[in-house]
Amino acid sequence: MDGGVNPLLPDSILLEIFLYLDYKDVLSVGQACRQWQAVARDEVLWKELFYRYYEVARDVPRHPAAVSWYGEFQRLYDTIPCVEVQTLKEHSDQVLHLSFSHNGYMFASCSKDCTIKIWNNDLEFSLLHSSNMKKFNWSYTQFSQFNADDSLLLVSGVFMGPRTSSSGEIAVISLENFTLLSRVRNKPYDVFGCWLNETNLISGNLHRIGYLTSCSVLWLNNAFQGVESENMNVVKRLFKLQNLNASTIRTVMVVDCSRYDSPDFMPNQGEQSVSNRATAASQATDLCSDSEEEEEAKRHTVPEPSAEDSLGTKSKAEAGDGLDRFLTDIIEGRVRPVMTELEMETKVARLLAKKRTKPPEPNLLSMEGCSQKKYLIFTTGCLTYSPHQIGIKQILPHQMTTAGPVLGEERDSDKFFDSLDHVIDIHGHIIGMGLSPDHRYLYVNSRAWPQDCVISDPLQPPPIAEEIDLHVLDLKTMKEVKRALRAHRAYTPSDDFFFIFLDVSRDFVASGAEDRHGYIWDRHYNICLAKLRHDDVVNSVAFSPMEQELLLTASDDCTIKVWRSPRTVRILHAEKPRLRKPLFSWATNQRS
Repeated sequence: MDGGVNPLLPDSILLEIFLYLDYKDVLSVGQACRQWQAVARDEVLWKELFYRYYEVARDVPRHPAAVSWYGEFQRLYDTIPCVEVQTLKEHSDQVLHLSFSHNGYMFASCSKDCTIKIWNNDLEFSLLHSSNMKKFNWSYTQFSQFNADDSLLLVSGVFMGPRTSSSGEIAVISLENFTLLSRVRNKPYDVFGCWLNETNLISGNLHRIGYLTSCSVLWLNNAFQGVESENMNVVKRLFKLQNLNASTIRTVMVVDCSRYDSPDFMPNQGEQSVSNRATAASQATDLCSDSEEEEEAKRHTVPEPSAEDSLGTKSKAEAGDGLDRFLTDIIEGRVRPVMTELEMETKVARLLAKKRTKPPEPNLLSMEGCSQKKYLIFTTGCLTYSPHQIGIKQILPHQMTTAGPVLGEERDSDKFFDSLDHVIDIHGHIIGMGLSPDHRYLYVNSRAWPQDCVISDPLQPPPIAEEIDLHVLDLKTMKEVKRALRAHRAYTPSDDFFFIFLDVSRDFVASGAEDRHGYIWDRHYNICLAKLRHDDVVNSVAFSPMEQELLLTASDDCTIKVWRSPRTVRILHAEKPRLRKPLFSWATNQRS
């Protein structure tokens, strides 16, 4: 047939036959002759193979950057970092967190062995430096982050002490000579800390006000405190936030809105949230205004409409009157049924805060001045101690430096607390968060609460699902834009939970899990592409920011595994060019 003889079967019949084959057989028969090769490249054929093999919903269109169905099939098959190429065993205890430098040349690892290790990224990874933090009374290291120019490393750790202790510390290490530059207290330790810019980092502190009520203070710290403290301020208060019902601020992250216009993948906007919860959660919320627990408290009091008005329509005098009336009702026995001490504490704390809280920043969603706008994102809550909400606070330009008054800008003494600019409720226990490279999308690991559950005791959160939901939130619109991704699982109850770190690249999102696997999904098609095996819980994953075909996973089995894509493995192991037909070379080595 290749010599010009008329084909025995027309292309249409061959196509019908090939539709019954799987992709490997299609690639094989495509080598028979030129006619079969041409039919084996038919776009209709590869579209059908794509949807069938990857089990993608038929209403999901092809990736907007893809040029062919064949090329898209090859991309998902050949560029996923699913081939284990190296196992690093230098840690002597559970490995908790991984982070890459922005240039991809180094990565850092934190562990229960209380060391921070810095690794060199060459064709193979090698240990560059290791620091043991036990001499600073640390129990273990838990988190690290490189600053924007990769000259400094932030390391977050947990102090030794009883299991109920929540104290920690942040250390800053110079990457020029691996010297310790400064140390900053951090409470609770799972605030973790983060860089605001090249030389300033954010830490937290927690002050107890009552049994269920507390105040979280977020501080801006200069990394060079020992050098500059004699000449300028090295610390400044950013925000002071009231916590109710045993909740606290945790997992602080900075969103740089100037990255919104950088080249990155944008999830299919045709898939909007499938629940009314996401729509309701997208509305701006003030934790000091009426909420679900406020509604619960209303059932215990004599109706006082003017005392339950929102903060935006109530003057200071009216807020004071509301508290006075509530206390008078208690004294005179008009509160029915009788409130518990804990319910009364939460009610009084909220009423006190209403006239002592600054209003939210206006125009949160406005793109005006986007090149300088930054958000602070963190987990919080209002119903129980388990983190179930994402709080968002805009950082103003004058707040991005430690210059100025040590305790922040001068303010009205009555305005004791800062309010959140926006709150997104997840209706479940949040166990992980990660930003897309362009900072436009926030990916959230959560374990759902039972539908329609009612929380009557803040110290007894609802049971949480074993299945982990991975939510996708658009930070430009503050709305959920994807159905939750599922595949990974966790088994630890609320009171013993730990963070499972995830990471996002241009095309993929990866996460650890308690089922001894790491997982990789495609961001556009919402499909799980790979399961990466470990011998214990996978705590953290990290894509190289320079090549998304390189992924690291860290586990309780004390190892760090290095994963590369089949395509990269072939390139790195090729001793000399091979004369292969480019049409089929990517499928010659099957994935395990």
